[in-house]
Amino acid sequence: MSSKREQVLDAIKALLSSALPNADVRRNLAKPERIPPGGLVVVRDGDPGEPEVMLSPLVYVYSHRIPIELAAYETSSQSPEQVLDEMLGSIGVAVSGDRTLGGLCDFIEAQAPATDDVETAGARAGRWADAAIVAVYGTSDPLN
Repeated sequence: MSSKREQVLDAIKALLSSALPNADVRRNLAKPERIPPGGLVVVRDGDPGEPEVMLSPLVYVYSHRIPIELAAYETSSQSPEQVLDEMLGSIGVAVSGDRTLGGLCDFIEAQAPATDDVETAGARAGRWADAAIVAVYGTSDPLN
């Protein structure tokens, strides 16, 4: 069985995939070479940070910041800003709809994004956003 950390990361990726069915959702993609028509979402492992330790029973409680990167092009009816905003809105709805990832976490919340343009020589301009989901969860072993 995989560690609690891996289970949470897989559940976040699944949540994003269901929230954005037309987007290509990847985990730890090294360097995206193109933005697919439905958009691109990259889930990074992030850093769980130092846990809060609770005794009796022993539980390590993490507030794991999981970075997510989104990229989108314009469509025939929407600007890249509108497409990206719609993607972020869908993620927000999905996060508020399942704050515990089916009981896997104590709580998850999304953090506000920072956005910027994506410019590549010979390609149309797109829009990029860096955001994060913070997952609070406990485990009895920091390596599990």
